[in-house]
Amino acid sequence: MTIKSWSSEVVAQKIFNKEELFILDVRNQTEFSDWKIEGENIVHLNIPYFDLLDGVEEIMDQLPSNKDILVVCAKEGSSVMIAEMLSDAGLDVAYLKGGMKAWSEHLEPVKISDLKDGGELYQFVRIGKGCLSYMVVSNGEAALIDTTRMTDVYIDFAKRINAKIVHVFDTHLHADHISGGRIIAEQTGATYWLPPKDAEEVTFEYRPLNDGDSVTIGSSKIDISALYTPGHTIGSTSFIVDNQYLMTGDILFIDSIGRPDLAGMAEDWVGDLRNSLYNKYRELSGELVVLPAHFMIIEELNDDGSVAAKLGNLFKENHGLQIEDESEFRKLVTENLPPQPNAYQEIRQTNMGKISPDEEKQREMEIGPNRCAVR
Repeated sequence: MTIKSWSSEVVAQKIFNKEELFILDVRNQTEFSDWKIEGENIVHLNIPYFDLLDGVEEIMDQLPSNKDILVVCAKEGSSVMIAEMLSDAGLDVAYLKGGMKAWSEHLEPVKISDLKDGGELYQFVRIGKGCLSYMVVSNGEAALIDTTRMTDVYIDFAKRINAKIVHVFDTHLHADHISGGRIIAEQTGATYWLPPKDAEEVTFEYRPLNDGDSVTIGSSKIDISALYTPGHTIGSTSFIVDNQYLMTGDILFIDSIGRPDLAGMAEDWVGDLRNSLYNKYRELSGELVVLPAHFMIIEELNDDGSVAAKLGNLFKENHGLQIEDESEFRKLVTENLPPQPNAYQEIRQTNMGKISPDEEKQREMEIGPNRCAVR
């Protein structure tokens, strides 16, 4: 049989559609345990590539004959070879084009809503990394929020919908992924906005985004209003868009809350985190739809592939918003935290403009799961 190559886009659509998929992951056990392709109807089998060099006969009874089989490795090469072996053995098989590196970089645009006067709101789901970024569009103008380093995706998408990128925002100085904000602003002439308390060490020009600032997109006057919500970082800022949506950055997720330790300031920032979540957010309408900068688990995706929920529902269901005792809250967000993101210190320095790693180095820095939540 002929082996097929599946792009990350094809695999993402299968996950969004909740299709059954069997994945043979031939990376080593440590890499597989740390980070893998996840989905509601995915079954995994992890057999390291080097254990299959003499043939695939010993694992044939572990492979389904009635499901799609996708072979996955780090960069593609090993999965092609194993897929060829399985094809020669009579199985219908595909390999992931570009491997897990390509999976880490794929962005899937999902339309969240139409806004007033013809405006639109899009969420870009980086399904392999758990990152979420946004485009607000109004009358031919666009604003971007929390972009990734895959800048061409946003620029090409804006061209496709005939929108000019005029503003680029980061809710905070990211430590888990490299921001594309500065590059996009340079390439499009857009204004690049950063919370000034997070930008004290940056080496480039930016426009400070302060609490209460409001930026208008397009002639329909869709507002993006800044709400200072420190805790994940000292400058973390949320955005209220069109009085309907609350972009929470890395402060609040659908099923968890942000961690305060990625700049080594957990004990100093835990009070800010609690105040932002338990006081500032409680003053807002529960009807606001929360749009975070990350998701933690695949179950947080809605049926259309989006990640969104009403703020009022999160105050009822999100475990990080149920802790009334301050000492218990402090313990939750400062002790027994998951491992910190891969190369997070280098990522912060890159986002400050202090270092400029090449593209391959940036890929290596970002490999691995999202770890911005307290669990």
